[in-house]
Amino acid sequence: MPAPAEFDEFRDIAKRVNNWGRWGADDEIGTLNLITPEVVRAAASCVRTGKRFQLGLPLQQQGVQTGMIPGRVNPLHSMVALNYEMFGPGAIATSDDVATLGLQAATHWDGLGHVSHGGRIYNNRPADSINAQEGATRSGIEKVGPLLTRGVLLDIARLHGVGRLPGDHVVTPEDLDAAEAQAGVTVRAGDVVLVRTGQMQFYLGGDRDAYAFPSPGLGLRCPEWFHARDVAAVANDTLTFEIFPPEVDGLYLPVHALDLVEMGMMQGQNWNLEALAADCAQDGVHAFLLSAAPEPFVGGVGAPVAPVAVK
Repeated sequence: MPAPAEFDEFRDIAKRVNNWGRWGADDEIGTLNLITPEVVRAAASCVRTGKRFQLGLPLQQQGVQTGMIPGRVNPLHSMVALNYEMFGPGAIATSDDVATLGLQAATHWDGLGHVSHGGRIYNNRPADSINAQEGATRSGIEKVGPLLTRGVLLDIARLHGVGRLPGDHVVTPEDLDAAEAQAGVTVRAGDVVLVRTGQMQFYLGGDRDAYAFPSPGLGLRCPEWFHARDVAAVANDTLTFEIFPPEVDGLYLPVHALDLVEMGMMQGQNWNLEALAADCAQDGVHAFLLSAAPEPFVGGVGAPVAPVAVK
């Protein structure tokens, strides 16, 4: 736990949002427990037109990673077989390919092992339960399984009357309240909340550096808002998820720690919410069926996802 007195608010919030033991000592999926069969059935009723929105970025070498985060490499795609006649000349031929990428390189979920603090990860497990040989031995991303529930878009940029929030904008609980009211929707238990800042416009416009830094994002008080509503997971359209540089000088990634470690709530980054947001603004419908299962890399502390919203 951070020591300086300036970090007291972080410590206080951590106590209030802590979910350790809430679903038992053996739990490895945290707030995803809130996505019950009843929640999924209700989410299915959101589909009225059949319109589908792809929220994931293309996996490509010129992806969102700029080198700012060490080791997180953009996808490198290579062909390993080109029309190979495996069974002899004239036989049916095959082509194959491989990819090398950081599991959090593009549109992804942060798993519950992605962050530790005070030597612990979610549910009071030791941080060294993550090791070089096996990765996350508890709460690996493969434990998530199917992720299908109601999604809700809270468009903070639209709330403030802009296409993109300035880089120093801290998203607050007051922003979330106002965006919820503007959308005419009530966030409920088991929802996945998608928070739009408009920051993705930089990347889509070809400016990767401006997309990466500085970045608007969720502020320190937001986890309490999600905790109070029993939100299952949160994703947004930025590289860092939370405001960066941080709102409290010297306190780096506090929202990561509160979400992942204390609450056991996955968070998603680099989601492309632009087309979905335009449609929501047009028809006034901000709730939808969301399919967003991560790729089940065993022991992964994060994984790529190709989310789809269906309205």
